[in-house]
Amino acid sequence: MKYSEVWDLDVFFKGGSSSPELRIHLDGVKEKINVVKDSIDIFEIPTSVNESANVSRLIELVKDAAVNLRQAGAVIGCYLAADTTDKKALLLQGEVGTLGAEFQTVMLKFQQKLAKVDNDVWATLMASAELNQFNFVLNEWREEVALKLSEKEESLITALSVDGYHSWGQLYDQLVADIKVKVEVDGEVKELSVGQASNLSSSQHAAVRKDSFEKLEDAWKEKEEFFATTLNHLAGFRLAVYEKRGWDSVLKEPLLRNRMSEATLNAMWGAIGANKEPFVNYLNVKAQMLGTEKMNWYDLDAPVTESTKTIPYQEGAEFILKHFGEFGSELESFSRMAFEDSWIEAEDRANKRPGGFCTGMPMSEQSRIFMTYSGSMSNVATLAHELGHAFHSYALRPVHWLNRGYAMGVAETASTFAEMIVAEAAVKAAETKEEKIALLEDKIQRSVAFFMNIHARFLFETRFYEERRNGIVSAARLNTLMEEAQREAYGDALDTAHPHFWASKLHFYITQVPFYNFPYTFGYLFSLSIYAKALEEGAGFEEKYMALLRDTAVMTVEELAMKHLGEDITKEAFWAKGVALCVKDVEEFLELTAKEG
Repeated sequence: MKYSEVWDLDVFFKGGSSSPELRIHLDGVKEKINVVKDSIDIFEIPTSVNESANVSRLIELVKDAAVNLRQAGAVIGCYLAADTTDKKALLLQGEVGTLGAEFQTVMLKFQQKLAKVDNDVWATLMASAELNQFNFVLNEWREEVALKLSEKEESLITALSVDGYHSWGQLYDQLVADIKVKVEVDGEVKELSVGQASNLSSSQHAAVRKDSFEKLEDAWKEKEEFFATTLNHLAGFRLAVYEKRGWDSVLKEPLLRNRMSEATLNAMWGAIGANKEPFVNYLNVKAQMLGTEKMNWYDLDAPVTESTKTIPYQEGAEFILKHFGEFGSELESFSRMAFEDSWIEAEDRANKRPGGFCTGMPMSEQSRIFMTYSGSMSNVATLAHELGHAFHSYALRPVHWLNRGYAMGVAETASTFAEMIVAEAAVKAAETKEEKIALLEDKIQRSVAFFMNIHARFLFETRFYEERRNGIVSAARLNTLMEEAQREAYGDALDTAHPHFWASKLHFYITQVPFYNFPYTFGYLFSLSIYAKALEEGAGFEEKYMALLRDTAVMTVEELAMKHLGEDITKEAFWAKGVALCVKDVEEFLELTAKEG
């Protein structure tokens, strides 16, 4: 069958952002939150194991409110991504944000009460039949409450964040939505959204790549003071909260959220830092192939051969399904369902948000995937990546809602694993030497993104927060910090950098996730180990893989790696093995291109 490039959201609420069904649903969410609030208000702190049933009942009420709230938020987010001019959806997003803050306050009160349970009573509660399966999450709640302020203070922070903290993030979305740039493509000047113009970074024509980059850079510069103000206030809010809690490191929250130790993070960056030389060599060779001495930022995604072909959406989808099927029947059949049931928004049109994502609709046990497909192999890989996210949610279907809250690092593992299946298959299926070079280079681009681009983001954000402690950081200083981070992370391989990258990258402005960078690199290298194990074990590994995915929300990443891979990820040696696999791609690329000369 022919797969639609436009997703189906009417299956959830008919009529888009003006849907009467959605209005009824949102009113129902408010009622459900009130029910949870009233139940928690009268909930007495347990004093014996006999009260485990009461805790279990409250968890079910919390689940009901949470999945309904998440369903509404996800669908409204999809409306806005597909049409950034949807003002009604923007208002609804604000309403969901308010409901989310109310729910967060209610949840905090529940967690605070559980934190006050006597240790001996707690141990017996955790051993009870009703609560034993929630052991990890409930203990995590208690530990996090101990790190935070009082219930009253944390509730105040949450309430103030709606029109303070989160509204700054929403302002960023509006600022970006208003940006349009005029770029000449195929002899015609076109007015493009940020997302459309960004897609031109992989154009075969150097003039188009350079023009779109410079036009976007001008657009970011024109509004840099707005973006700088937004970023400063987001960081200022976070730092103020951290100071009140007595947290001295800006990494404390992201590490807690990712269930990761600082030793693991340092080991990962250490292994990458020690092995960047091959990637610098690759960038230098690529620059020469493109006719320049050193690499320009706008050429990072440029194709290096003329054999780069446009892959129609249907063909890209069938390629993904074929190679997913070679890994496992569950991944293939699930992804086929996603294509057939119109879970994917891929159409290349104006007014779409830049980038791509996968979001879950927990009430419906479905996901939706957003991207802009323009026919490159990179687009096919992105599509596979987002399907990997959706498959992760699918694998968790048998698991209780409370045990599905996996962290971002392991979230990126499933997506990158799926992307890797397709990238490897593409290289192997290459019919000519030129095509193999092009596809191999597409794989290496991802390594460069995770080892250099993401590293630059991490360096920038770490240094920005250190300076922000002492006051507002100017737009000019942000440009300097960004360029310094890029030149360091890319090992001095760059000629032209991207100083306004801090303004262009949505990830810096997402309020729900601090340090939205290093988990990508974690997921990439972690998935390499899983992929190596899959190749080693062959048929039948899919079942073990799904078992790993089902454990992603009930243990730390260190425990997950030890249980399913038998690896200690606090040591550089683990990460160096993954980097070495990527270096092999570079070596093969350099060998093939050297023979070309």
